Amino acid sequence: MANVTLRNVRKTYPGGVEAIKGITFDVPDGQFCVLVGPSGCGKSTLLRMVAGLETVTSGEIDIGGRVVNQVEPADRDIAMVFQNYALYPHMSVYNNMAYGLRNRGMAKPEIDKRVREAAQILEIGPMLERKPRQLSGGQRQRVAMGRAIVRQPKVFLFDEPLSNLDAKLRIAMRVEIRKLQRRLNTTSIYVTHDQLEAMTLADILVVMNGGVVEQIGNPLDIYQKPATTFVASFIGAPPMNLTPLRGDEAGIRFTSGGSVPAGTILGVRPEDLTVSTGDAPEGGVSYDLIVEAIERVGAETFVYGSRSGAKEAAAVSAKPGELPPGEIIVRIPGQAAPAIGAAIRAVAPRDKLHLFAADGRSRIDL
Repeated sequence: MANVTLRNVRKTYPGGVEAIKGITFDVPDGQFCVLVGPSGCGKSTLLRMVAGLETVTSGEIDIGGRVVNQVEPADRDIAMVFQNYALYPHMSVYNNMAYGLRNRGMAKPEIDKRVREAAQILEIGPMLERKPRQLSGGQRQRVAMGRAIVRQPKVFLFDEPLSNLDAKLRIAMRVEIRKLQRRLNTTSIYVTHDQLEAMTLADILVVMNGGVVEQIGNPLDIYQKPATTFVASFIGAPPMNLTPLRGDEAGIRFTSGGSVPAGTILGVRPEDLTVSTGDAPEGGVSYDLIVEAIERVGAETFVYGSRSGAKEAAAVSAKPGELPPGEIIVRIPGQAAPAIGAAIRAVAPRDKLHLFAADGRSRIDL
């Protein structure tokens, strides 16, 4: 067991391309940390630096109280599960799981004990004599995880291990990975671009963008209080509605006590809006919308509306290079929904509003 600490870690490639721009955070012993962000944000690069597969340009990576910048990957006491499984096709499941232990010179009885224990945990005992080509994608992923488990490392590293699986299997494997980590109580760092996967797996969520950390914390805390507009739009599906306020915004009304300074950005999550015939409670906000699209997904429905008068307002309020005012998404329970083209009012109370500085880089508490 070990904690993992990154101190002002940077990665610069030849030509001056800075992929990681001074990242600092700590993963306590036994915690499950998820790095999430869009493609190209640096999350896989950061994970590979922890693993020793990428060099650190500056800063320190500490595993279990030891700075490992100059330590070879094999000597860091970590085990990595890759996106493509990286199984040897000519070897049986048993030999794939035992291979690393044999290379370390471990005694055969101990190897056999570890492999069979891991196979039992992962429910792949009957498959030990099969070759990878005889397994499904989910079974191959279990073998890749078993190969990591038998090493009994201080830290598990996962690089988008579920991205090759279909949606239903991803959900099942996500649950299995979380149960496994809790059972083994091993410090883990997991990379994904899937924000739902990140929210459900993480004890500690690290949201990355452009080589920097936008926010670190408990997943629900980040969801409820995003620090920037990037986090607000990236965490949550559908994303938070974000509206730049330039003064007299078409289709938006604040009730008494709900004044918001011009030049800021107003955010409301779709599930915090309700369709109403009246005004929002005191301090809240109302959107007058024209319904443009509807998505029924079973237990809930997503209504996409454009603000009344927003297109006209865009012609005078949008600045060069800025997007005109966009649509508002409302999540409503059940399958009943207004008709396309209908005029509706969506309201949210004051305690469900989010406010950000004009550049989107900081949160303003109401």
